[in-house]
Amino acid sequence: MAGSARAVVIGGGIGGLAAAAALHGRGWEVTVLERAGSLAPVGAGISLAPNALRALDVLGIGDEIRALAAWQGDGGLRTPAGRWLSRSSAEAVTARFGDPVVLLPRATLVDRLAALLPPGGIRTGTTATVADPGDRTRPARVRTGPTTPAGPGDPAAPSTGHEELEAELVVGADGINSRVRAALFPGHPGPVYSGFTTWRLLIPVPGAEFASHETWGRGHLWGTHPLKDGRVYAYAAAVTPAGGRAPDDELAELLRRYGSWHHPVPAVLAAARPEDVLRHDVRHIATPLPAYHSGRVALLGDAAHAMPPTLGQGGNQALEDAVVLAHHACAPAGDLAAYTAARLPRTTAIARQAVRTARVNLASGRAAVAVRDTAMAALSTFDPALFLRGFDGIAGWRPPYAAGEVHAGERQGRDT
Repeated sequence: MAGSARAVVIGGGIGGLAAAAALHGRGWEVTVLERAGSLAPVGAGISLAPNALRALDVLGIGDEIRALAAWQGDGGLRTPAGRWLSRSSAEAVTARFGDPVVLLPRATLVDRLAALLPPGGIRTGTTATVADPGDRTRPARVRTGPTTPAGPGDPAAPSTGHEELEAELVVGADGINSRVRAALFPGHPGPVYSGFTTWRLLIPVPGAEFASHETWGRGHLWGTHPLKDGRVYAYAAAVTPAGGRAPDDELAELLRRYGSWHHPVPAVLAAARPEDVLRHDVRHIATPLPAYHSGRVALLGDAAHAMPPTLGQGGNQALEDAVVLAHHACAPAGDLAAYTAARLPRTTAIARQAVRTARVNLASGRAAVAVRDTAMAALSTFDPALFLRGFDGIAGWRPPYAAGEVHAGERQGRDT
């Protein structure tokens, strides 16, 4: 194969940037196309479980991200009145899985992933559509166009106009409303409403001291977690009809729903401003795709398997996708079928587990909530490790190769 293989990544979120970094690290010429005017993520925080940290090890930044872990000592699950239903600890997680759980701002991870790419490798304010997915005898083609220029201080270069790009690999990392997915599988029904909406905040809360926790109520959920930078990441979820909005503002809505819950929930809400609160309906892909690739185009992250956030695995699975895709794309002939075979069963199972977990977390009937809370308390008393064992198949994942194991030379002989 003469010269570097070319990859176009459509979408500059966590999964897209990770895939671009993994491919660039193996000698590919990579271009990331992001529709938004900057890489600043729409979101607050992200939880990285041990499986995601191992994926980041492949990119060479795992230890840097581990250093941002703030969870120490006890944490666990509570009722709105403050009673502990179950407890765990950072030490128990690390002992079981070999790594901690790291909560950090999404922007921090996005910035670190973007820094792994060469200058000019990211174009913001750029729309992209797959004109031809290609096949074993010809490259894929992507048509681009401008949307908005890059934001001040953004490391990416703005789009320069309409053009057509050819690539040996196109990565569709364009999120839950993926145009790439729609182009590859036009008959697929797409995402559906999960039955609940979420709110997120990332703010300083002076003087508030608390253990990292999640709280389950009737049809409501709240989580509060201290971060390494001193801020607090909080999130809430409630069973509501799709498309709902507060009659005044979303902070007022949170006060109505959660203002009487245990400490530190009132303190977090007292420290927040209306503009700090993000609200989004949760949707997921209920009908699995037939494959995560077609021709020379591969899907990853929410574009492939959007799932409810109830297991904290959306971004984690995108990171797994990224390193596994790079592994198989570097194989002779660029084996995207092997990528589908490796990722579709695993992500489908995790997505289904996330849906089941949401039904438990957000149960709204009095009897169902009483049974749920009693069961969680009993399990915590008689078998404290059972809750962690339920994550063995998720958090115990390891990448198909070690950092630095795959080199650009291993791609020789690949069909172009």
